[in-house]
Amino acid sequence: MIARTPGKSLQVVALALVLAGASGAPPELRGEAAGEYAVKAAFLFHFAQFVEWPPEAFKDASSPLKYCTVGDDPIRGALEESVHGKSVGSHTLQVQHLTRREPIAGCHILFIGVGEKKHLPEDLSGAAGHAVLTVGETEHFAQEGGMIGFLVENDKVRFEINMKTAATAKLKISSRLLLLAKTVIGNED
Repeated sequence: MIARTPGKSLQVVALALVLAGASGAPPELRGEAAGEYAVKAAFLFHFAQFVEWPPEAFKDASSPLKYCTVGDDPIRGALEESVHGKSVGSHTLQVQHLTRREPIAGCHILFIGVGEKKHLPEDLSGAAGHAVLTVGETEHFAQEGGMIGFLVENDKVRFEINMKTAATAKLKISSRLLLLAKTVIGNED
């Protein structure tokens, strides 16, 4: 379980600023892949601050929180830069780029890029039964069983959350993050 701190309200504000600033990037970055993936990498860092994993997801309280990507990896570099030297609670952050054949065991956040569309059912099946936050950017990712799906609207990076899939993985997503989502699927509250 990741500890909650009083500074969470500042983190919500920071994430909201990332959301608002997604379209306020300099003209040379607006709409370009590099700028889009820098924003998505920042979101991935912040998502970890608003998700609670079950205790058994970590070997111990100081085990690292591991970000994994699979297959074609458009976020490489931007993700490392976003999490470098940072931690969430007592967990340092690590990034691992998986090949198609590597298991996702030990991953806490799995990013699935748009180039993996044809492998999406296989990737999500591999994550099933594990406490892994699946984040993707294919169209209808959250509706197809992913937990957080990115979408770009009017040059702004937004996201949708599938609460039912997250609950099945025993992940608790903060209501503060839900407030920032464009759409929340399967929320009984």
